[in-house]
Amino acid sequence: MSMKTGQQYIDGINQAKPCVWLDGKPVKGKISKHTAFRGVMKTQAALYDLQHQEKLKPVMSYESPDTGQPVGMSFLRPKTREDLITRRTMMEIWANVHHGFLGRAPDYMNTAMMSFYSAADVLNEHHPQFAENLKQYYAYCRDHDITLSHVFIQPQISRYGDTLTFLGEEAVTARILEKTSEGIIVSGAFLLATQGVTADELLVYPSPAPGTNENSPYAFMFAVPNNLKGISFICRQSLVLGDSSFNFPLSSRYEEMDTLVVFDHVLVPWDRVFICGDQIMVFRMFKDSHFHTHVNHQIICKNIAKTEFVLGTIQYLIEVLEIEGHLHVLEKAAEVMLTLESLKSFLIASEVNASLDQWGTMVPDPAPLTAASNLFPKVFPRMLEIVQLLGASGIIMIPSENDYSSPVSADLSKYLRGLGSAAKENTALFRLAWELSASSFGGREALYERFFFGNTFTVTNRFYQSYGYKEICLQKVKNFLNQRKKNTDET
Repeated sequence: MSMKTGQQYIDGINQAKPCVWLDGKPVKGKISKHTAFRGVMKTQAALYDLQHQEKLKPVMSYESPDTGQPVGMSFLRPKTREDLITRRTMMEIWANVHHGFLGRAPDYMNTAMMSFYSAADVLNEHHPQFAENLKQYYAYCRDHDITLSHVFIQPQISRYGDTLTFLGEEAVTARILEKTSEGIIVSGAFLLATQGVTADELLVYPSPAPGTNENSPYAFMFAVPNNLKGISFICRQSLVLGDSSFNFPLSSRYEEMDTLVVFDHVLVPWDRVFICGDQIMVFRMFKDSHFHTHVNHQIICKNIAKTEFVLGTIQYLIEVLEIEGHLHVLEKAAEVMLTLESLKSFLIASEVNASLDQWGTMVPDPAPLTAASNLFPKVFPRMLEIVQLLGASGIIMIPSENDYSSPVSADLSKYLRGLGSAAKENTALFRLAWELSASSFGGREALYERFFFGNTFTVTNRFYQSYGYKEICLQKVKNFLNQRKKNTDET
């Protein structure tokens, strides 16, 4: 098998039949037919179908070195700047289909797998079999176009593991319970497996924790099918309020379900284990693979598409409401334009200043990408606020699609029209603005972007610690002051 089609993606998810709970009931039947999942699955299927359009194949795929078959471009390990640009072009095509609303579109995890594979040799010194496992799994995902999700955030109660143990309660932190001849047995839970139900497999890797323990039950990295015995998904409330793309233009297409994933004595086969117990290796795998940098290259493509969509919504509001003559309106629109141009500049700069790492992988310059990952969580909520401020009461008075085929349609057409636009057209726009900025879907989007890579302090600290140019700036000032001292001494 090489690149899959949209129908093959849907069939694979339906055949897996993972254990899924939603609203207190188990999900039965085909996942693709369920209201909570069918919209995003249809959108994701369209992404896979794009890979098979003849005119797009050169940029959407490359030849597998193992099978000779075409495989998805987002699996490509970049070795030149041209490779980075080719990967980016492919990711932009997908992002412009989902307009940045799929935080876990397949190219995100494909990129993550590529980054880990690129640094698999870091495991060779002490764990050569795990290094081989990782390489083989990457090849399996690439050549079978596996749809992946990942889990790494643990429930907040996990922070109090020692306290719970002291109180005689069962520890809840995900951990290795036992090692057997067949594999490792894992129990515990992870939060926010976004699209875990609508993926084929899960990559499981808790965030690195300080320590040098080589046999920690909390340090591991592995991959499993999402229907493996002992794995269950508990969904949050669905944000899909209906199938109508008029009433719910965003959630009906892009609602990504988040889940609590529970592992209950799950046996993970040894050939799916990449790290087992070694805290140092967990840390080094993140660092040496340049995980954050590579996935940030994908994320910024998503965020550019999302910013373009918000800007388009704002411009449409300005046009329909005929408020272009107000300077405060233009100032608000310009805020979003500034964000968009900044993100585009960050992206290009990261590619222009890319360099080869120790493994021979071309890595984008992390500085502009990390700057972008610090900027977007701050400006995205403001962008949604601008939509609210411009839409104002129009975002509140939003009739449904059925109202326009009812006896009150004439009243709506009379009173909700604009000077140059029909009432139903206006309502479609205002319903979009509402779902984007004021609905439960929009609220989830804002929160998701705020914490995409962690809280503000974590993301800022990551930027500060990795920003090498600060030392150059420091030396400039020291040289300046030393020159002044030298001049003073000479006089």
